[in-house]
Amino acid sequence: MKVVVIAARKGGSGKTTLAGHLAVQAERAGQGPAALIDIDPQGSLSAWWNSRAAPTPVFAQTTSEGLAGDVARLRDLGIRILFIDTPPALSEAISQVVGLADLVVIPTRPSPHDLRSIGATAELVAHLGKPLVFVLNGATPRARINAEALDVLSQHGMLAPVVLHQRIDFATSMIDGRTVMELPESSRSCEEVEKLWSYVSGRLNGVAPRPRLPVLPRRSAAAPGLAMVDASSQGTV
Repeated sequence: MKVVVIAARKGGSGKTTLAGHLAVQAERAGQGPAALIDIDPQGSLSAWWNSRAAPTPVFAQTTSEGLAGDVARLRDLGIRILFIDTPPALSEAISQVVGLADLVVIPTRPSPHDLRSIGATAELVAHLGKPLVFVLNGATPRARINAEALDVLSQHGMLAPVVLHQRIDFATSMIDGRTVMELPESSRSCEEVEKLWSYVSGRLNGVAPRPRLPVLPRRSAAAPGLAMVDASSQGTV
């Protein structure tokens, strides 16, 4: 069984949406059974799953104290891929979760506040010797700030070659426990998730990633430049 931990220090980065979508896409790609665990006290992933009509992916209730044992039991039950959603914080509990990971996915939005918060998460993952990948999420199509954000992220670790753009179908699909792949009509959002899962699956199965930036649509008017600041010593952003 492979364990994917979705982690980011800053709230609002899209961890819950990403965890749900990757788990559903893993099932759609025939790489299940997939399972979800939500250790965020807000319980957004749990609430999404409880609204869901489809029986997969499965959801496992656990606690921080029992997490390692429950992960082992899921492996014994034949789960092939486990996604763990985490709270927006850095703590001993988060360290324990990351320690179980085969891959840590760090979503971030293209904003100065989000980018300032990635340093501490990346350092924690590196300290524990775990592979990571950044995913640029909630990007406005053709905005110049996207390319600047990708440049910043590429200086701190491996970058997924797929950008998830800000579209209303991500939010509307999550309301009733679905994903963009399960909406009646196919969409660009669906294609992005499919490509992202293909990349993540390859990483989990030992396919060596190529260090390259995602291909972006043509830029619109200029946006303010971004500067990377490590917020690890500045408190929560």
